[in-house]
Amino acid sequence: TPVQIKEFGAVNKIDFSPVPPYNYAVTASSRIHIYGRYSQEPIKTFSRFRDAAYCATYRDDGRLLVAGSEDGSICLFDVSGKAPLRQFEGHTKPVHLVGFLSDKYRVFSGGDDYSSNLWDIPSATEIISYSEHSDYVRCGCASKVNADVFITGSYDHTVKLFDARTKSSVMMIEHGHPVESVLLFPSGGLLVSAGGRYVKVWDVLKGGQLLVSLKNHHKTVTCLCLNSSGQRLLSGSLDRHVKIYSTTSYKVVHSFNYATSILSLALSPEDETIVVGMTNGVLNVKHRKPEEKNENSQKKRQPAYRTYVKGRTYMPKQEDFCVSKPVKRVLRKYDKLLRSFQSSKALDAVMEPPIMLHTPEVTVAVMQELHRRGTLRSALAGRDEKQVNLLLTFVARRVIEPRFTPVLVTVADMITDIYQPVVGQSAIVDKQFLKLQQAIGKEIDYQEELLEVLGMMDTLFATFTKKRDTCLEENKSNGVTEIIETSRNY
Repeated sequence: TPVQIKEFGAVNKIDFSPVPPYNYAVTASSRIHIYGRYSQEPIKTFSRFRDAAYCATYRDDGRLLVAGSEDGSICLFDVSGKAPLRQFEGHTKPVHLVGFLSDKYRVFSGGDDYSSNLWDIPSATEIISYSEHSDYVRCGCASKVNADVFITGSYDHTVKLFDARTKSSVMMIEHGHPVESVLLFPSGGLLVSAGGRYVKVWDVLKGGQLLVSLKNHHKTVTCLCLNSSGQRLLSGSLDRHVKIYSTTSYKVVHSFNYATSILSLALSPEDETIVVGMTNGVLNVKHRKPEEKNENSQKKRQPAYRTYVKGRTYMPKQEDFCVSKPVKRVLRKYDKLLRSFQSSKALDAVMEPPIMLHTPEVTVAVMQELHRRGTLRSALAGRDEKQVNLLLTFVARRVIEPRFTPVLVTVADMITDIYQPVVGQSAIVDKQFLKLQQAIGKEIDYQEELLEVLGMMDTLFATFTKKRDTCLEENKSNGVTEIIETSRNY
């Protein structure tokens, strides 16, 4: 339910403080009221104006407030004080536009004397004055990207972009109607202008090219506002409606209806509060509904101890039978990739350092499976320098292990065939090929030495076998002779 606050006159400006607790300043009649987010009475009032006050705006740090007035003077206030800190004199007619440049030390203004001025805060002096508009200057904004750039909109149907380092405007955009409000996107690339029934979006980086023209209001659009993320654009109008557009499609996604014509609107930095000021002096404050905490979402009560120990001492009977729950098999990443026939990715999955170092048999097994399927060559092909280096390092290190040799010799053959044309292009890959050659060369030398030793051992074993046979025959012959001789003596 919205909160209705009655002001002393039409609300011409609402501005939220950019720092917590996100109070907002309301300019109406000859006063500036500061409200807390949930307060219905002002927590502070600035009333040192002889006539109407306009456009009270916060500085980026939320500590200073600047406002224009009907008598042409500009007042700078400290939020914690009451009397003006500075007063800038130079305009000859009412000042409806004031604001801070992003460097925080300069103030820009626009008045009904058709001029746009720049002021220095420390010395309270005028830096430069531009008189390029031919009608009232009623709106403007400063760039958050460039501290020297500010924009003004006028009833002469134009929007002008000024650079404080130059003596004239650097860009002019023709809106087509008296301009009531202008707005720059945080990136500084897009500009939104409102005037007549139209809201128009311009590309500043392309020299002011018109991107889209929106005509969703029935009367003059008086104010514009962006949400904190820049994804929603809000516009208020004399037709009593606030339209909310998506900044991606520029379609109306929501609409608010109010009692009377709207002059100003503002959205809190957290998008939690929308405040609308109307011509009858009523301030309408709407808060986003807080999310209700679900009582059921609290932590569930744990089962009692007896639930855990229940059945622990139960002894099965003879007629009981056990129903076992099937164990769900969780496949490894390389198994899933092999099942989906993604050979190259499966090989990538087992070429990760932890697997290669601690479980090299898994890597070799996947290579063997890919070879069995006939897809090993395609899995090895098309790799960059880093991957080829990793493959060659693994093969050179593990090819001498007897359990891996049959598979890795095939892998080494394929890698050599595939990447032979690129030999000489990478010092890292060439070095690994040399290491592989040395490892295989050493293994061949070991095999030759082992064959020699095996030949020697075979000869020795053969000799031992012949001698043993001879000894047995001699023992047999001696035994027979002795038996014969014994029998004769008998």
